[in-house]
Amino acid sequence: MFLARLANPSRFMAFTARVLPWLAIATALLLALGLYQSWTAPDDYQQGATVKIMFIHVPNAWLSMFVWMIMSVSALGTLVWKHPLADVAAKAAAPIGASFTFLALATGSLWGRPMWGTYWQWDARLTSVLILFLMYLSLIALWRAVEDPTRAARAAAVLTLVGAINIPIIKFSVEWWNTLHQGESVFRMGGPTLDRAFLIPLFTMAIAFTLLFVTLHLAAMRNEILRRRVRTLQMMQADGRTS
Repeated sequence: MFLARLANPSRFMAFTARVLPWLAIATALLLALGLYQSWTAPDDYQQGATVKIMFIHVPNAWLSMFVWMIMSVSALGTLVWKHPLADVAAKAAAPIGASFTFLALATGSLWGRPMWGTYWQWDARLTSVLILFLMYLSLIALWRAVEDPTRAARAAAVLTLVGAINIPIIKFSVEWWNTLHQGESVFRMGGPTLDRAFLIPLFTMAIAFTLLFVTLHLAAMRNEILRRRVRTLQMMQADGRTS
């Protein structure tokens, strides 16, 4: 299988070296197209120009949850399948996911101020996303606090799987509780409620941000593999000097 071949770090490095330039180009082109479509999209009859925050906020909100799901699969790879790159994938994804989550919270606050009259409200959706952001930070701190990579990988994998409980809470919070946050308007029974003038730029930006994540994630995995190789060499040199 393709993924099995990429379990070899050297093969993974060679593959990403070929793919990353093309991914970066595709990401830049789609982001440029998405930003142009977002800029030229009409104002909303109620929200005015502030509705265009949606084109940044929604993709970041989607990716904040998607990245955690990727990390959850990687956690299973660490604990169950013992995949050699599973922990690398999870550790590389955590700071990126934290960034997407922070941007979702920040842009959501800017969007909410003219609509709700406040930058923040302790409702179910906003609170659960804030908890997700704090869990990202906790994972990053855990990887840095535990020196033994094997112990850190297992502890982070367990914490990731426990934290995955929060993903359906975020997704269905607007249905389970009475919140200020609007309900689902894109992926819903009966089709999207958004007009095509908003839906097309939104999808373009969502694909562009997803490609951005893939590009950044592969680059971060390469850096993590190199960092671990350097650490291994340093430990071998230290053992050689002490023997």
